[in-house]
Amino acid sequence: MNGPEIHISFAPELRLFVPAERRGGRTALVTDGSSSLGHVVESLGVPLTEAGRLLVDGSRVETSYVPAEGEHVRVLGVERPQRVPGAPLRFLLDVHLGTLARRLRLLGVDAAYESEDIGDAALAALSAREQRVMLSRDRGLLRRRELWAGAYVYSDRPDDQLRDVLQRFAPALEPWTRCTACNGCLADTDKTAVEHQLEQGTQRSYDVFAQCTACERVYWRGAHHARLQAIVEGALREFGDAAA
Repeated sequence: MNGPEIHISFAPELRLFVPAERRGGRTALVTDGSSSLGHVVESLGVPLTEAGRLLVDGSRVETSYVPAEGEHVRVLGVERPQRVPGAPLRFLLDVHLGTLARRLRLLGVDAAYESEDIGDAALAALSAREQRVMLSRDRGLLRRRELWAGAYVYSDRPDDQLRDVLQRFAPALEPWTRCTACNGCLADTDKTAVEHQLEQGTQRSYDVFAQCTACERVYWRGAHHARLQAIVEGALREFGDAAA
C-alpha cells in the first residue's frame, strides 16, 4: 500500500480488537488514499458497532470520511447509555449467549435467541427484519452490513455479560413478565386452569401461577426462585433507576 500516512489511536476499551503493536497509543498507518475511515477502522479489527465518535485532528467526522496525509485520528468507544433510534429496544442473541438471553427475559427485556447456529447471514437478516440489536462475541458477525444494530459482548461470564448489556443500553426492566424459555409474555392464571400441567407435589405446595401466552409454559415460585430473585434484585438495585 502506497498512500497517505495517518496517525491513529484507539480508546482503551477498543484496544483488545486491534493488533498488539497498535494498542499502546497513537501509531502510524499508511492507507490507500481512497478507503473510508470506517473501512480503515474495521480493517484494524474494530467492529463499527463498538466505535463511537471518530475524531480527525480533534473534529468529529463520519465513517465515510477519507483520511488525508498527516491527519491524526482518534477512535472513541460508544457512549453509555447508548441510545438506539427508531424501534422499541429489542435484542437478538446468537447461539452462544443462551444464559444471557434467559436472564434478560427474566428482567422483562425483549430478547430473541437462536438456540441453533443458523449462520451469520441469517442472523444479520433477522436483526434487520425485526429491528433488533444483535448481541454477539463474533466479531465477523458484527461487521456484516445487513445488521440493523449490534453490540459486542465483552465477557464470557453471564454475570458480567448481563451487567455490560444493562449498563450499555439501559433497557426498561419489568421482571417476571416474560417467558425465559421462548420470550413470550406472561399472564397471571388460575391454578385450576393449569393444574393438568402440574406435578402433584407442585399442586399441593403452590397456589400462585403465571403462564406464557405464547408457549403456555407455567411458572410458579419454586425451588429456584431465591436464586432468580437475587438476579432480579441485583439488576434493579444497580440499573433500575437508569432504566426507568
